[in-house]
Amino acid sequence: MNGKVETNIDGGIATITFFHPQSNSLPGELLRTLASAIEAAGNNAEARVIVLKSEGEKSFCAGASFDELISIKDMPTGKVFFSGFAMVINAIRKAPKFVIARVQGKAVGGGVGLASAADYTLAMDTASVKLSELAVGIGPFVVGPAVERKIGTSAFAQLAINASEWESAAWAKEKGLYANIYATVEELDKAVDTLAGKLAASSLEAMHDLKRVLWKGTEHWDQLLIERAEISGRLVLSEFTINAISQFKAAVKR
Repeated sequence: MNGKVETNIDGGIATITFFHPQSNSLPGELLRTLASAIEAAGNNAEARVIVLKSEGEKSFCAGASFDELISIKDMPTGKVFFSGFAMVINAIRKAPKFVIARVQGKAVGGGVGLASAADYTLAMDTASVKLSELAVGIGPFVVGPAVERKIGTSAFAQLAINASEWESAAWAKEKGLYANIYATVEELDKAVDTLAGKLAASSLEAMHDLKRVLWKGTEHWDQLLIERAEISGRLVLSEFTINAISQFKAAVKR
């Protein structure tokens, strides 16, 4: 696997860091590892709050791995791959602790899903967002419920339909995706550390109960997101998607 997921627990704060050399894109194996890490941190008595972050400066997460997408040849394989995003979102949703996302760079597709699923997201003022799935014939079906829950149907539709255009970090803050944005990494890290430290010193029981209230109405997501993964698993086999991804990869190589 080209990539890694690391967990560090210090002072009640579980910091989960992921990395992939291709702009922090997420192959299926990395998605499953990330979901397991979030679940483990949620069940670890030493962790009172979870911080989700990625390495590097320019990209928080580029979403699905195009190399893996283009290799999918049947619907069951496609369903399994897109279920990886469902697993990560549901792991965040069901973790009995708050998850803070540190978004230091651009977020695309599944990366927007991760930023949306987090309970509290802080970002750089350069952290633009884009749901590019429709442009390659798939559609943001798996991450859609998390994004729509966070920013509302109208803003979600704007991102999903205008799939080739970026929206700024300021737009994302205005819509409620980002709680705040910062001009420097130092300011971002200070804000993340300050909030995580406050939460680590708070009542675990009260935070658990508040998280359950905030996620009320999503109890069916275990089934819903798998159903959405089936849709994406079918669409990724289309001739349109195969050609679109091939053209994108060719353009990147040039």
